[in-house]
Amino acid sequence: MKKIALLIISFVTFSCTQAQKIQKTEFSEKALSETLLDSNDKQVKFQDILKKQKGKTTVIEVWASWCGDCVKAMPKLKELQAANPKVSYVFISMDKTAEKWKLGIEKHELKGLHFMANDGMKGAFGTAIDLDWIPRYIIIDKKGKIAVYRAIETDFAQIDETLKKLQ
Repeated sequence: MKKIALLIISFVTFSCTQAQKIQKTEFSEKALSETLLDSNDKQVKFQDILKKQKGKTTVIEVWASWCGDCVKAMPKLKELQAANPKVSYVFISMDKTAEKWKLGIEKHELKGLHFMANDGMKGAFGTAIDLDWIPRYIIIDKKGKIAVYRAIETDFAQIDETLKKLQ
């Protein structure tokens, strides 16, 4: 019985570790076709947001104003922005209302482009980008390819190292 339990634990651990290492270089058609709310209350396709970032190294942060880990990571994010001023920052909120989202931007003085998913973490956009945790960071290179698909608040050293290589 102990051997079976150990085998199951080993398999689950290996599977979870491998899932985190999955590296995509492009977003799915589903993700690209999803729309997000911009700060002017207009719907914008995710692919159009990405097109405007072409030629720039871009960090996408998926966050929410209600997320304690997101708020705790903001000082590190601001350090990252200060250390990498030529990088573009796109924030995608998973807040439930536009009012909370906009208050969060103001309260935390987030500098960058701002968008909000229409249906939260478990909705169409969150599912399309394999969202399982926030804050989540995605790094896009100047050619529009994904350099880092999944980084979280404990990965700032990796994020900074990747940004230095891409500049």
